[in-house]
Amino acid sequence: MDVKEQITKAVDKITRDKGLQEQFRREPVKALESVLGVDLPDDIIDQVVQGVKAKLTADKVSDSVDALKGFLKK
Repeated sequence: MDVKEQITKAVDKITRDKGLQEQFRREPVKALESVLGVDLPDDIIDQVVQGVKAKLTADKVSDSVDALKGFLKK
C-alpha cells in the first residue's frame, strides 16, 4: 500500500467536505477509514493520520502566507 497516495487521496476529500473535516478532528481513524473505504492496520492508519494532519497544517500555513503576501502587496 502506498501511504503517500492514501494521504493525498484523504487530504483531497477532507479539504472539500466540512463535515468530514469535523469528523477528522474528532475521530481521525474512523474518518480516514470511511474516506479510504478500507479498515487499515494500526501501523498504517497511524502513518496516514499523521501525514494527513501534517498536510492539512501545511496547507493552512501556505494559505495564510499567500494571504499575507497579497495583503503586503497592497
